[in-house]
Amino acid sequence: MAHNGGMRTLVVIGLILVVIGLVLLVVPIPHRVRHGFDAGPVSVGVTTNENERVHPAVSGVLIAGGVALMIVGSRRR
Repeated sequence: MAHNGGMRTLVVIGLILVVIGLVLLVVPIPHRVRHGFDAGPVSVGVTTNENERVHPAVSGVLIAGGVALMIVGSRRR
């Protein structure tokens, strides 16, 4: 019975990885960049907001790893 809990954990972790991988394919990650310089008490600069997407290969690895964990976790029950 102790093995069922561990296998269920693998399925849950796999599902979480799949969801994260799918979300990263669709939702851009906001990133704030400051361009400028500080000279003593004077600060000159511009802050820009950029939305960056994760490379699709990263999402693919997360999804594939999640699916693999779900398969391993469900087969050993």
